[in-house]
Amino acid sequence: MIPLQDYRAARLAALTAPDGWLNLVARIDLTPGSHAVGAAQDIRLPSGPDMLGTLTVSETGASFARPGQGPQPFLSVPDAFPQLRVDPFLLELHTVDGVPALRVRDLSLRPQVTLRHFPDVPGWVIRARWQELPPQTASVAMKDGSRAEVTLTHRASFDHQGREVSLTPTHWKAGKPMFVFRDATAGETYGAGRFLFGEDIGDGEITLDFNRAFTPPCGFTDYAICPLPPPGNVLPFRIEAGEKAPD
Repeated sequence: MIPLQDYRAARLAALTAPDGWLNLVARIDLTPGSHAVGAAQDIRLPSGPDMLGTLTVSETGASFARPGQGPQPFLSVPDAFPQLRVDPFLLELHTVDGVPALRVRDLSLRPQVTLRHFPDVPGWVIRARWQELPPQTASVAMKDGSRAEVTLTHRASFDHQGREVSLTPTHWKAGKPMFVFRDATAGETYGAGRFLFGEDIGDGEITLDFNRAFTPPCGFTDYAICPLPPPGNVLPFRIEAGEKAPD
């Protein structure tokens, strides 16, 4: 793992990047077909020109054409949804359970944020037991009230205050398992829960560094859709490590 301070610097850079979460200004549900997009069109943007262009959505992808220009395809992005830069916006085709939506980032914004953390606690860097499970499908609640189907394949377990604690990752990103959990610091930390990536998997063990627990995108914008912790990942004790709720 990279040093904690380097991790936090990279985290802040990702939040404030052009494709980060702080400049997200709209999320608009789409149907297949062609749609006029702009500040005065059917797909209405909160700013920019009255007519930005025409968005075409099909089963195989999406393209966008500015007035008087040919269509440009949305491009694949590693660990993200297809994107296309159409100044002054970065457009993203966000598809959940087969339903597409247009996410709009305003590149003219220069948002800033101050991330607050608990003091670093070496004791919350835990080498947990890593158990493979028979794959099973589960339904996970999302913050917007919907549900998403996920496949559960592993569980991490460790001992805390004389009791075994088990956390189940519901998602994977860049090959790392992502845990969605909530503990008794909720309110000081983001109330819906926090995310944590497992690291250094090997020999039936995994590292859970709760100093790297972080606020999900929904803690910064109403236009993100985030999973909530599954019941087994709601912990009755305090984990005073990692990010606090953003100001």
